[in-house]
Amino acid sequence: MERRINVRGIVVSDNGQILAAKHRDSVTNQESEYWATPGGGLDIGESVNDGIVREFEEELGVIPVVGRLLFMQQFISRPQDGRQIDSLELFYHIENTSDFQHDINLTTTSHGCELARVAFIDPAVSNLLPNFLKEVDIRKHIDTRQPVLFVNNLHEKKK
Repeated sequence: MERRINVRGIVVSDNGQILAAKHRDSVTNQESEYWATPGGGLDIGESVNDGIVREFEEELGVIPVVGRLLFMQQFISRPQDGRQIDSLELFYHIENTSDFQHDINLTTTSHGCELARVAFIDPAVSNLLPNFLKEVDIRKHIDTRQPVLFVNNLHEKKK
């Protein structure tokens, strides 16, 4: 089993909408059925902060101001090639919301081709992954400085 660390940014508007992307399938060119927050995997030896900045610049062409850690999630993913990956995702508050409230031109970014579209969405009514982001009041979590929420989605075998 492999292990992967992912970094993601939460850009949230005053009305509680968050910036999310729909990925593009590299084979069919169709957009995914779900939304996800911007981010991706850390490179070996890369700091968390540098990874978020790199991912945002590659995907969106905007340099984020990285704030505090909000959420952590651990889960096992199973890509189509049959591997199992133990993933840890770290979700950080991105503080410069206004820099993302203009049209983001994905054709001018180095990795924008991986995304079908980017928009501010209402997490409560959108098909947003991971699911816990639909259930937590993200704006309140940030404004009241709630402690880091850890979501464990590992499914242990019953003994």
